[in-house]
Amino acid sequence: MANLETEFCGVKFRNPLVVSSIEPTNSVDKLKRCIDAGAGGAIVKTLTDIPDMHKLSKHSKYAILNNKGRLIRGVIPRSFSFYARSGYSSDPYEEWIPHLKEAQVHAEGNGAQIIGSVGAKSMEGWRDICRAVEDCGIKLVELNFGCPHPAMMPGVCGGSMIGQDPEMAAEVTAWVADAVDIPVIIKMTPDQSQPIEVARAVRDAGASAVTLTNRYTGFAVDIETGKPYIGGPAGVGGPWIKPLSLRWVHEIHSKLGIPIAGSNGIFDARDAIEFIMSGATLMQIGSVLMLKGIEYLSEVVDGISTLLDEYGYPDLPSIHGLASRQAATSYQAHFEANPVRAAIDQEKCKFPKCENCIRSCFHEALSGDNGTVVTLEENCLGCELCYSVCPHNAIEMLDKAA
Repeated sequence: MANLETEFCGVKFRNPLVVSSIEPTNSVDKLKRCIDAGAGGAIVKTLTDIPDMHKLSKHSKYAILNNKGRLIRGVIPRSFSFYARSGYSSDPYEEWIPHLKEAQVHAEGNGAQIIGSVGAKSMEGWRDICRAVEDCGIKLVELNFGCPHPAMMPGVCGGSMIGQDPEMAAEVTAWVADAVDIPVIIKMTPDQSQPIEVARAVRDAGASAVTLTNRYTGFAVDIETGKPYIGGPAGVGGPWIKPLSLRWVHEIHSKLGIPIAGSNGIFDARDAIEFIMSGATLMQIGSVLMLKGIEYLSEVVDGISTLLDEYGYPDLPSIHGLASRQAATSYQAHFEANPVRAAIDQEKCKFPKCENCIRSCFHEALSGDNGTVVTLEENCLGCELCYSVCPHNAIEMLDKAA
């Protein structure tokens, strides 16, 4: 059986699956349930001194949408949109102190970790809350530079507003890193144009790791009423967004080498492994737990182990960054790659009943001839569109020289 143990910023976890800072971590009892269900760790819902972010959590709204933009109505699709508006922890951070201590003791007794999450309204607040987290025996703290909601609150400068500004992000990071002795993680926002610059700035300011990424700010519309869901703009994420999240995991892993916790896009074990292969060490899972329940964690953890065994990998280091290392570094590398062509397995092909490949070939490289699909090699670009749409596994891409 594959070994799922991992180390992140010098802290050991029994497995890489960590519950993100979300409703399932908004009480000590739920934190314990996450650990008991098999999580390698759990990040407490963001502790804050911003009153409106407490208030927002008590006025949370959710609209879970399918691929047609409609409410799922209980049928959870593989690719859903989690459209939601909620704040930070619903209780003042001071009230969390005994709960954090209790949760950390429970986690450590099971080979897991509790991670603090902090979002404050002033430099002093960032320092004081992070120190309180450290004093509870917590070994890692995540600064929430990604939450989209503070940007919509007049007079509040926090969350994604900080995460979009390299200088401001570095300033807060340096202030906290100097105030505590535990590793500092920065949860970044995707609502920006310069994530690599922000990641570099916080790394140079003392951050030990980054989380990629928080949710986007979105706007979802119910055409039956002509109104936006849940009243207006909100945070949006879910499994459908995974390729966007993986893009930044790969980019920052390959360019900066800083430890990464992957977030925003995990539905099951396959997703988790994709994050590891792209360069993440930990994976944060959240929205799917709100639909399937905390107990779903055990299925994902078991699935990671099963997949590693299935593909012959003994542990997590053997796949860490695997896909990132094999990615082309420029378009020139694509231009220089060996050309390929589509080859049709006539025994598997169902032409003329199925014409998917011909219908999708806009380079006039495939045609039907005497009851079979024929490849006109000189026109074939090797684009692989036909390979994607063939439902019968009847197409193979071969080197043109073969």
